[in-house]
Amino acid sequence: MGVADLGRIDEVIHGRMRLGIMVYLVDVETADFTELKTVLEATQGNLSVHLKKLEEAGYVAIDKSFVNNKPLTRVSITEAGRTAFKGYLFALGNLIGGKD
Repeated sequence: MGVADLGRIDEVIHGRMRLGIMVYLVDVETADFTELKTVLEATQGNLSVHLKKLEEAGYVAIDKSFVNNKPLTRVSITEAGRTAFKGYLFALGNLIGGKD
């Protein structure tokens, strides 16, 4: 345990913005783009880049639609994302000394 767990830290999740997205989605399951942008105090471009990275990893699903002729982007955590997040927390816990 300890330093050996550095290799188990998921680099896709570990970035501050991506970690924030995952923490939020684990709690709410699904959020719209504007909600995420507000909660994370992110710019549209920055959030888009990080969501794309999480989507490419299979950790989030992005659904684009229109409501009242306005675009709506909804982001949901996937089962793979939930599993990866649990693994990330476990590795982080081991890294900082937790044994559970």
